[in-house]
This record gives sequence, structure tokens and C-alpha cells, in this order.
Amino acid sequence: MQNARTIASPVKGGGIRAAQSARPFVHVLADSSDKLSGICAAIEPQFCVAGERLDAEAKLSQSPFAIVIRAELRDVDNIAAIKKRSAKLAKAKKRIFLVEHSSHVCISQAYALGATLVLPGPLNKIRLLAALADPAEPAEASNGSARPENAVETAATAIASMFTAVTLDQPLDVDGAKEAGRQIADRITQHGLSEWLTTVRRHHEGTYQHCLLVTGVAIDFGLCLGVGRVDLERLYSAAMFHDIGKARIPLAILDKPGRLDADERAMIETHPAAGYDFLKDHENISPEILDAVRHHHEYLDGSGYPDALAGGSINDIVRILTISDIFAALIEHRQYKPTMPRNEAYNILCGMTGKLEKALVASFKEVALSR
Repeated sequence: MQNARTIASPVKGGGIRAAQSARPFVHVLADSSDKLSGICAAIEPQFCVAGERLDAEAKLSQSPFAIVIRAELRDVDNIAAIKKRSAKLAKAKKRIFLVEHSSHVCISQAYALGATLVLPGPLNKIRLLAALADPAEPAEASNGSARPENAVETAATAIASMFTAVTLDQPLDVDGAKEAGRQIADRITQHGLSEWLTTVRRHHEGTYQHCLLVTGVAIDFGLCLGVGRVDLERLYSAAMFHDIGKARIPLAILDKPGRLDADERAMIETHPAAGYDFLKDHENISPEILDAVRHHHEYLDGSGYPDALAGGSINDIVRILTISDIFAALIEHRQYKPTMPRNEAYNILCGMTGKLEKALVASFKEVALSR
């Protein structure tokens, strides 16, 4: 008996149709024939593939397991063509956008169009296959709760929206960001921190991954400390907004492999004040959140930035957020280096004597190692 295989043939407008296969079905959308054929060639050995160019008649006749989109998202016609297919896109468990122009606006646009994962940079066959091969979560857990990706998708979209607001000087959706934080808190309360870390690292990279990790770690730290509902809301709101100033910094610097030079480091260190300046006149941003956005890189010994605060000048929410931020940065997944084990990251925190509150670092041990 022959193995099932993809039977692909050209159709008018650059489309490709595939025969039924026992393998998962992936639909590919692209804005050129070269891009379309490149993606199909990369994934056909493992998946049953069909595809079409965005300027062709919208088909998507089957219900794909995943949709892969590679298109220039600064082109309004491409955006309109993707939106035309939005109803059918929404049925796919995975919606992977390959964004060649790595900018905050393009990544934000991908999430606004319904992406569950954005892979910036040139086509990388290994990364794409890994993303497609990762098992999809069931649409609904047995207890009726939302699948893990829902909170991740909501939060990533909220972060993308925030970065777009800063980049384009548009109104900020404060309530949307806070609602995303609440969903993360609900998810972690139900399923724990480890699942959140695994899910985020599987679906996101770079600055967006970091913001999602920090929010999850800060929430779990707050839960571990037994903070009340109001303080937990302040904490996850501060975490969601803490790096908003990075929208003013080029992604080439934010996501640079290896060590930053002095000028790049100086540029990075402008983000707390930039975030504060953007948020300070917005309604529903409390003084505590503003303080956390501006001061999450301050240390108790006065060696931090931007204001060299020390000791009692640093409030409790900032102290919690700073520990969460450092830990998340240490354990985040980067393509160019191995993910640091959580026990090693915690040991680094323990070694920051005088910079972090000793009692809080001790309380953080359970979050770092056990939750």
C-alpha cells in the first residue's frame, strides 16, 4: 500500500491544490509565487499542503490545521486580502505569519490580523517546521476552561497594540491591556506558572516573549506572596506596561544577538523614561503603575537607571517587578543561546546582594524552582 502523499498542481492565480492526505493539512497564503512555492517546498515532506496567492480568488475550501502567511504587511492590498479570508482563517488552530520586515508595526499588524505566532526575518525552514509540528491544544479543556493559547493570543495582541500606539502615536487601549493581564492571572491560577512559561516560549520570540514572561512571573510571584486582588491587578498591569518604551527602540537593537555596544546600551536604557513619558497623561494609569514603568531597572544600592533611586525610594511593586523582570530575561528563549535553567537563573538573583531585597529573593525561590 502506498504512503499518502501530497499531490500539488498549479492553478490560475498562483494557487496550489492538494489531495487529501493522512497528514495534517496546511494552507499557505503569500503575495508572490516565489514566496508561495518556497514555503510549500519547505513543508510538503511533512504536511499535506495547499495554497494560493493573495491576489487570487479566495478559496480556502478545506478546514486546515494551520495557515501560514508570508506577505508584506505594509501593503494595504495584502492586508485587505487577508481580511477577506478572516472568517476561514479563524477556524485554523495555528495561524503563523512570516514577517520579513521586522518592525513593531508589521509584527503588530500580524497579530491584529489574527496571528497565533509571528516568525520575523527570512524564511527559516527549521523554525517553521518546529512551529507546525508542535501539537495543537484542544479547542476546549475537559473542564470547559479556555485553551492555554487564548490567554497568550489575547496578551500578545494587547502588547502588539500598545507598541503600535507608541510607534504611531495613536490612542492606547488601557482596558484591553488590563483585561489581558487578568486572563493571564486566571490562566496561571488554574494551570500554574510552568505551563505559561512553556506555552509563551513555544509561540513567541524577542521583546513580545519577554513581556509575556515577565507578566506571568510577576503574577505568580504576587500569588505566592498572597497579595490581594487590587494589588495583583496593579502588579499585572505594571508588568504588561513595563517595557512599552521599547517601542521607541529599533528591533535590530532589541533583538540583537550577542552583546550590545555602548551606544546600543545607552539607547536601551532610555526605554523606562520613554514609557513613562508616553503613559503619564493617559487616563486609568495609576501613579503606582507609572512608577513601576519608570523604575523597574532601579536597584536598592542606587546603581540602576534612569533615576539612580536607592533603598526606601523604591516601592514594593517595583521591587517585585524588578525581580520578575530579571528572572524572565534570564530564562527566555533566544535562537542564539540555550535557555538558562530556572535554578541557574535563581542563583544569579541570589548573587545580586545589595541590589535586590533579600527577603523577596528568598520568597521568590518557590516561584523560580517549584511552580
